[in-house]
Amino acid sequence: MEKEQSDIGLIGLAVMGQNLALNIADHGFKVTAYNRTTGKTDKFVAENPNTPGGLTGSKTLTELVQSLKRPRKIIIMVQAGKATDAVISDLVPLLEKDDIIIDGGNAYWMDTIRREKELREKNLRFIGSGVSGGEEGARFGPSLMPGGEEGAWKEIEPIWKAIAAKVDPETGKPLEGAAPGKPVEGGVPCTTHIGPDGAGHYVKMVHNGIEYGDMQMICEAYALMKNVAGMSAEEMGKVFEKWNEGDLDSFLIEITADILQQKDPATGKDFVDVVLDTAGQKGTGKWTSVSALDMGVPAPTIAEAVFSRCVSALKEERVAASGILAGPGSTFSGDRESFVEAVRDALYCSKICSYAQGFQLMRAAQDEYGWTLNFGEIAKIFRGGCIIRARFLQKITDAYARDPKLANLLLDPYFNEAIKKAQASWRKVIALAAEHGVPAPAFASALAYYDSYRSERLPANLLQAQRDYFGAHTYERVDQPRGRFFHIDWPKPDRPQLEA
Repeated sequence: MEKEQSDIGLIGLAVMGQNLALNIADHGFKVTAYNRTTGKTDKFVAENPNTPGGLTGSKTLTELVQSLKRPRKIIIMVQAGKATDAVISDLVPLLEKDDIIIDGGNAYWMDTIRREKELREKNLRFIGSGVSGGEEGARFGPSLMPGGEEGAWKEIEPIWKAIAAKVDPETGKPLEGAAPGKPVEGGVPCTTHIGPDGAGHYVKMVHNGIEYGDMQMICEAYALMKNVAGMSAEEMGKVFEKWNEGDLDSFLIEITADILQQKDPATGKDFVDVVLDTAGQKGTGKWTSVSALDMGVPAPTIAEAVFSRCVSALKEERVAASGILAGPGSTFSGDRESFVEAVRDALYCSKICSYAQGFQLMRAAQDEYGWTLNFGEIAKIFRGGCIIRARFLQKITDAYARDPKLANLLLDPYFNEAIKKAQASWRKVIALAAEHGVPAPAFASALAYYDSYRSERLPANLLQAQRDYFGAHTYERVDQPRGRFFHIDWPKPDRPQLEA
């Protein structure tokens, strides 16, 4: 009797790969899994014998390919970069016209553009799909951001919509309660076809950049409450719990409340106080910042979040500098409750600006790479499954529903009004941070971005005059049409000239 073929194959059985395979199998799809170490494949299949769809293992890539229904669909969940290229290279000779390779890793979007083009020339199809939500999301419902040919998306759409996180169609809140073998029923799936070639991985990268900003801003709120108002970890945890009931309701605020109220099992101290203050990073925040610089799009809050992690890594230097460099030594004498509310306002306003930067960056990318992105749909799929999932994202969805061509989120009536109401507190908090010597680079850069974006005239006129003076870079005039450039023959001062 001929063995029933699988709906999809998956290569790479680290935790993310295993959890994604189980998620797919829980939704009734049969999965063939492969790992370079055969023992790991055998162990994984043996430990999960009763999934609704069924799991089977393969010892070779040839066996994997032969086990799949056509057009074959194969997910790669290995380390981004050379490892992904190596797997693709091994797969290509085994595949046939219109088979589909899906990269579910955190790939660099330019690599995805290259891979899609190379495989298209071989009559194969390639999808670069962002997978957000970490290990838990992969297991019970991630946010999925696939980019590639429309026809290839249609082939994987039933699987992607089944396994994605689900949100309530009325409130936009994530539906919870998934368990092994019992996925969540109903709801709106947090996935959509993002666009061609590298669009999915680009949007996933920007998601991660926004995530960097969110995390840094939360840390700044924590630092201000701790170092200015002198609050305990437990007190701050209660504040974050309260914030999670309002406009700041989000996964990151929720887990921050839990972390701040956690005790260290080894010492009984507040857990947050025994964690070394050096933050790691995997590069996607840096990619976001570099992309913004390459395209000339201002994304300072995301960049400051990256730089803050870089500064945190200088632990030994900072310890030495703390004994040499003096701070202001100010003492807080204000009302603590009012201060906490002001910090909340500063966090919300800064968050609006950070997301405005991320969506403005995606808007520029679609022009750069010839994509057509639906920003309302992107905001929708961020509402569940991913790390930045938040009530706030429904407001972004609403903003693009009102105006699909919205140039910047700050111009939407809701966000405009929100900042109008809270900006006095925002400015006060940043002033207090400077006065007390508490670094708040993300808060401050977000405010500078806001003030720059709302300025009819910036001091760049002087900067461009300087450029014309020392380098004959020309300038435009306020009394002439845009696009006409001028230069002055600047008089050279009577001083010695430096050799080049």
